Amino acid sequence: MAEEVLTGLTSRPKFCSPKFLYDQKGSELFEKICELPEYYPTRTEEAILARAVPEIANLAGPGATLVEFGSGASRKVRLLLECLSVNRYLGIDISREFLINSTRRLAADYPWLEVHAACADFTRPVDLPQDIEPNRLVGFFPGSSIGNFTPQEAEGFLKGLHRLLPPGSGLLLGVDLVKDQKTLEAAYNDLSGVTAEFNLNLLDRMQRELGLAIDRNRFRHHAFFNPRESRIEMHLESRVAQVLRFNGQTIRFREGESIHTENSYKYSVPGFKNLAARAGFSGRRVWVDEKGLFSVHYLVASP
Repeated sequence: MAEEVLTGLTSRPKFCSPKFLYDQKGSELFEKICELPEYYPTRTEEAILARAVPEIANLAGPGATLVEFGSGASRKVRLLLECLSVNRYLGIDISREFLINSTRRLAADYPWLEVHAACADFTRPVDLPQDIEPNRLVGFFPGSSIGNFTPQEAEGFLKGLHRLLPPGSGLLLGVDLVKDQKTLEAAYNDLSGVTAEFNLNLLDRMQRELGLAIDRNRFRHHAFFNPRESRIEMHLESRVAQVLRFNGQTIRFREGESIHTENSYKYSVPGFKNLAARAGFSGRRVWVDEKGLFSVHYLVASP
């Protein structure tokens, strides 16, 4: 983390990987974000999954192992476990304590299910644990987390999943859709300030875990839609000119200069299907809500 944070803070423009937003507190704050009235993705995706789960079960087939990337609180996967004929579940997440707690709850609530947990950065190449048989797999990547990657990174990430998942395996994932700017910006600038706290918590983590003397009160949360790139950008903007020192390096901020902490790209359905095809996945089924806010794709890994 120290190496990546230093690289980001000494770059122009400054940035930090969004994966570092998700320590224990960050993961808890994100779960609160998912319940906010402005944040439409979670409730919309859950409604789509609840309606589509019989079709998803038919597509997945019996006896599969369900692998969830970025499992978080494992809330949406419960909709699948109620209907899919799966024998095993593997949750992969970078937030260790949050992952352990959520998978323990799953194991208690579904005693018939063999539950595994792997603390890993799935944005990098990963191997499945040895006791997971890589023959009948269904990947699950909900929440439009694919939007945190640039389109080029998303294609590379999907190519990595294609190498991980045997031919014929399914991949179920949520993809946020392009829509009006007002709806998009409200979702990342909630009136109660939870998203701002989620973003500022990154500075608390840098201070606590890396010893970086950084004052969160000298920064503000700033999120906006960039129509040219078709993405929401989330930043931590410096309120004042300031100088930080970290690992022997001097880091200068101008007033108004920011750390770019997260992107959330928005797609059209045809645009995302084309991206997935370039990564080796064929689109089998797409579900979209009535308002056209969100989509859920079932892809199949091509040989």
